[in-house]
Amino acid sequence: MELKMFEEAIALFNSGDYYACHDTLEAIWNDAWQSDRAFYQGILQIAVGLYHLKGQNWHGATILLGEGTSRLPIYLPDYQSIDVERLLEDSLHILHEVQSAGQEGIAEIWQNIERGDLRIPKLYRVGIEQPMGDES
Repeated sequence: MELKMFEEAIALFNSGDYYACHDTLEAIWNDAWQSDRAFYQGILQIAVGLYHLKGQNWHGATILLGEGTSRLPIYLPDYQSIDVERLLEDSLHILHEVQSAGQEGIAEIWQNIERGDLRIPKLYRVGIEQPMGDES
């Protein structure tokens, strides 16, 4: 059941449905082994950070992206078939952009993402170039 829920959470994350992703990951996190909890929580917090970024909440985006990225280094370079290194790199890049832009520039960050000028973090399988859910 956990694997199916995790696959669902990944699909939600990669489609930009960060709120629903949060709910699904929270259910997994609540029942996870202690050794896996920080992994799920890190992804969950990155999802919530991106949700706040999309809603132009600078403070929420900064805090949650920072907390999420701080939980993932112990899972480098990959964990549970997820390319954690790539997720962490992309998330830290977005966090840096958000911090640099400040509250007054947060709307421009999301516009840059929508234009394709900034890469939004996605969940990738190790060794696969398409985000999970796009492997067709």
